[in-house]
Amino acid sequence: MLHLHDRKKQIQKVLLITLLLNFTVSLVKIIYGWITNSVAIYSDGFHSLFDGISNIGGLIALSIASHPPDREHPYGHRKFETVFAIFIGVLMSLTALEIIRNVYKSFVETRKPEIDEKAYIVLIITLIVNVFVSFYEKKKGKELKSEFLIADSAHTKIDIYITMGVILSVIISTMTEFSLIDPITGLIVGIFVAREAILIIKESAHILADRTAIDGERIASVVRTCMNVEACKDIRTRGTAGQIFVDLKILVNPAISVSEAHNIADRVEQMIKKEFPDVIDVVIHIEPFEKN
Repeated sequence: MLHLHDRKKQIQKVLLITLLLNFTVSLVKIIYGWITNSVAIYSDGFHSLFDGISNIGGLIALSIASHPPDREHPYGHRKFETVFAIFIGVLMSLTALEIIRNVYKSFVETRKPEIDEKAYIVLIITLIVNVFVSFYEKKKGKELKSEFLIADSAHTKIDIYITMGVILSVIISTMTEFSLIDPITGLIVGIFVAREAILIIKESAHILADRTAIDGERIASVVRTCMNVEACKDIRTRGTAGQIFVDLKILVNPAISVSEAHNIADRVEQMIKKEFPDVIDVVIHIEPFEKN
């Protein structure tokens, strides 16, 4: 098993590599799209830009989240990652508006993109890079058990489909007189960016609002198997992948000693942590069990 420091360094390495690739891809597409008046390529470039920003967010979140709990943050620093995710979501929303503004301008002015064979080279190379980044992040995410890398690889996979759509629009645009295909594709990209922004903000808001992290019945089914636990109730969970907090009440025979009750609570805690590896802390309240 990797030491926490080694794991952090390896995840940082993956994020730095993908950051360099994502920024290179986005810069090429944004510049080429701007020069050729292609809203589709230009918009796709901005969409790729947020893959790079996501990598930066991952680096910052990894640095802050790795700090141990302290007096002012007894539950750790993981929610700083969530706050930064909302910030990225807001930036993505603004970018979606900018893309849609450019689409509207293209519709009004009916500008035909000045696309040549270089467009195919740019898009195919960036498509290959996106495929590599997606598979590389997913592979490393599984090796390092990093939810962030796995999620980011899924986000990059969306880029693959969007870039394929842009390539199709370039083919149609260069082979026919249907010039509206370019802004239409740009609009689709803008909608994708807006949708992702909403999902990021929504999911982050749920985490900040302490949405249930594990279904209580799943935990109850584990607790009930513990010897000398008569019942359990008021199960609450919160947190995110890799850092989930649980608190619950267990009912035990009122005739047993405090020491025995404490040992039962210890066993319950270990059982929960074994069944749910993302759980890092369990608070157990012991109450007497009274038959009706």
